[in-house]
Amino acid sequence: MGYDIDKQAYNTEVSYFFIQVETMEPSRFRPDWSKTVPELDKRLWRLNIGPDGGESWEFLTSEEEAKSRPLSFAEKYFLGLDLEDAPNVQPAKTPLESAVHGYEFFRRLQLNDGHWASPYEGPMFLLPGIVFSFYITQTAFPRGWPEEITQYLVNHTNDDGGWGIHTEGASTVFGTSLNYAVLRILGMKKDHPIAVRARACLHRLGGAIANPHWGKLWLATLNCYDWNGMNPIPPELWLLPDWVPVHPGRWWCHARQVYLPMGYLYGEQLSCPINAFIRELREELYVDDYDSIDFSKHRNTVYETDLCHPHTTVLNSLNWLMDKYFTFVRPQWIRKLGTKKAYQLIQLENENTDYACLGPVNAALNTLCVYYQEGPSSKAFQKIIRRLHEFMWVQPEGMLMRGTNGLQVWEASFTLNALVDSGLCESKMYQKDMIRALEFLDRQQIRNEYAGKGYRHNSKGAWPFSNITQGYTVSDTTSEALRAVLKVQSLPEFGKPVSLSRLREAVDVLLLMQNKDFGFASYEPARASEWLEQLNPAEVFGKIMVEYSYPECTTSVVLALRAFTLYDESYRREEIEKTIRNALSFVIKSQRPDGSWYGSWAICFTYAAMFATDSLATVGRCYENCDVQRKACEFLLSKQRPDGGWSESYMACLTENYTETESSLVTQTSWALLALMHAKYPHRKPIEKGIQFIMKTQASNGSWKQNSIEGIFNKSVAIAYPNYKFYFSIHALGLFARQYGNYISE
Repeated sequence: MGYDIDKQAYNTEVSYFFIQVETMEPSRFRPDWSKTVPELDKRLWRLNIGPDGGESWEFLTSEEEAKSRPLSFAEKYFLGLDLEDAPNVQPAKTPLESAVHGYEFFRRLQLNDGHWASPYEGPMFLLPGIVFSFYITQTAFPRGWPEEITQYLVNHTNDDGGWGIHTEGASTVFGTSLNYAVLRILGMKKDHPIAVRARACLHRLGGAIANPHWGKLWLATLNCYDWNGMNPIPPELWLLPDWVPVHPGRWWCHARQVYLPMGYLYGEQLSCPINAFIRELREELYVDDYDSIDFSKHRNTVYETDLCHPHTTVLNSLNWLMDKYFTFVRPQWIRKLGTKKAYQLIQLENENTDYACLGPVNAALNTLCVYYQEGPSSKAFQKIIRRLHEFMWVQPEGMLMRGTNGLQVWEASFTLNALVDSGLCESKMYQKDMIRALEFLDRQQIRNEYAGKGYRHNSKGAWPFSNITQGYTVSDTTSEALRAVLKVQSLPEFGKPVSLSRLREAVDVLLLMQNKDFGFASYEPARASEWLEQLNPAEVFGKIMVEYSYPECTTSVVLALRAFTLYDESYRREEIEKTIRNALSFVIKSQRPDGSWYGSWAICFTYAAMFATDSLATVGRCYENCDVQRKACEFLLSKQRPDGGWSESYMACLTENYTETESSLVTQTSWALLALMHAKYPHRKPIEKGIQFIMKTQASNGSWKQNSIEGIFNKSVAIAYPNYKFYFSIHALGLFARQYGNYISE
């Protein structure tokens, strides 16, 4: 059961607040509530970096051991500790000076292997997966995890006592029920004030019975929900011929890799044994007595706030047919054949990624599958349980589970692009940082071919989002990494560690990824049409069943291919030019009547605009000669705030309408400014006003404060990219100095 949290009740209503410190500020901190649970000495945490760039935190055993491993600047920053050796500068007088101040701070966060680490936090449905997996498999929690996870959940409790789907979201049954179970597993007493408030919130929402599909499944694995209350997840789907339109191999990779282990668990209906603690949880999670509930009547019971994507008539009809099939027709040998096939594919995913897995959800689910199939003493189980450590992150308000096992390649690529475009690459001191980052990207390019293995797309020559071990091709990561390598290797001060043949391999991968509508998706070309979304069973996520073309991914590819033609003029030139022309036609068609583009991977319209205007500029289209660019600029300028900044809330992604937060944000301001500068907007004043906002909000150590979350996925889940405020601000400041002059008007 872990440790005992049994402190004096604390009933006071406490609001959260953001902290202005010269360290990494907590995204939310409730000091009065966090005092009611154990707190560890943050100075004993250390960040370990593996040879593949994998990141994992370790809690040291003693102060003596800590003295032998002094904290680095980056570790202090991540943990929210005092930064005695941080820069202390006077306010910048010019944009370029501000960019230098920003990078002087940010360069101190570069790790020894050349990359920048990131918390990548936000989703509140990830921690339950890893905690449930450790509990169900009877694996001891690593030192420090129970206390820090508890701290994180306490600090991120909403005012009503619950948790949402992400840290800025309203309380949901999904977030509240699962995270309540996490706190209880980690040792919190049911009469602790945090537990009492959370339980009251959950019961006001209808109790755990109103969970969406994923929540129902996780509770079923914990034996706190009956499998009969699940809409079917038939593993037999994997027995269908590949050409069948609904075959899971045609789904978006995250959907298929999550529903693969879900199908195995559902097919075998695997749950942990019932014990006294599980019986207590059953009583606490539901409004009605657990034994009195007919779960089969609640397959479609979902609380309204959780329901982002309601069932279609097609899905309800299919669920009804499958229920009848399972009840009256399904032979056991077919079920067994289905779960056998599913486990073979789970093994393939584990082996292809060296047990790192595509993401945190399928990693936790695969862990349970390996435990049940091969046992806790198997090599496979020991490998996968250890790999889960790389998803965990420690920051000032506690320990969280990240959206992937890191952002290593993504962050290094954008940083290099910013340093080149801002002109900071001319500094010999900064060139040393760039060499390390370039060498990191050199090591992270995928050298193996996984095409067809486990329904994976071509990979040789691509770059992954996180690290080479995870190894999934991502279109915009490959593009940004390729562009960064090309820019740096084109400078006379740098070598060429990534050979021409390997650069061409990256281009080969990209040219295979264009969709029929001429746009580019995230991980692979679309394998099925959008109609398959009618079968989306998740309820909490939209647009997860198939790949879609995205303006951001499409424009990243355009920018990379254009940069490649400047580096290598002859290779597949005709195909590249045709791909660019077609891709830009998609970008133009994707522009909305008001001049904006909807961003699916960050918040939201400013992000998409930054990419779109840059891609159009590669073919000479700018404000002066292109209506598309003019409309884009006019849209952005209509959203500029009186202080010169821009602001967007995650609600913009949900509503698909531009929605602001209370104050201007550095990251969105940088995106809007870069979009205007890419379009070559001719009037200096509004851009200068935005630059002044970035300069005025810069701290004395050169950093900027993160006031709101920046990223999004599946339309409804916000996720943080804390380093965006550094390299995009540096990029905007430096580009302004080069394009409009390095001065601020009086």
